[in-house]
Amino acid sequence: MRPMLHFLRPFSFLLMLLSLSACAAQPLEVELKGEVYTVDLALTAAEQRRGLMFVRSMPADHGMLFVFPREAPRSFWMKNTRIPLDILYFDAELQLVSVARARPCVADPCPAYPSKGPARYVLELNAGQAEQLNLAPGDLLQLRFDLN
Repeated sequence: MRPMLHFLRPFSFLLMLLSLSACAAQPLEVELKGEVYTVDLALTAAEQRRGLMFVRSMPADHGMLFVFPREAPRSFWMKNTRIPLDILYFDAELQLVSVARARPCVADPCPAYPSKGPARYVLELNAGQAEQLNLAPGDLLQLRFDLN
């Protein structure tokens, strides 16, 4: 039996790679007031620290979604971020808490952009999107994928 398992090992690795590439092929999308955005996820502390640092441009229908384990007051800054952003804070029920219009930081110390209440999700979009959508507290963010 042992030789048979050894024979199957390369195939199991291949199946794992195929399943990961299938996941990567499907874009992660969120919807906000009828507009759909393709998002990159920031789930780990390292991904959240890096965020959109050093990104020189981002398509209008793209963004980054930060997912935290629980609601808490949040604050973002723009160190090494090259593009102006709207920072949208959402609570655990995906209701908009507040919006901050953030500009790239040009000198230390960089200003902080805090939420106006506890947030579990933070969506960064190109600056101006919040105004264009006429967002208001309580607006609902819809995830078009499963976080589990």
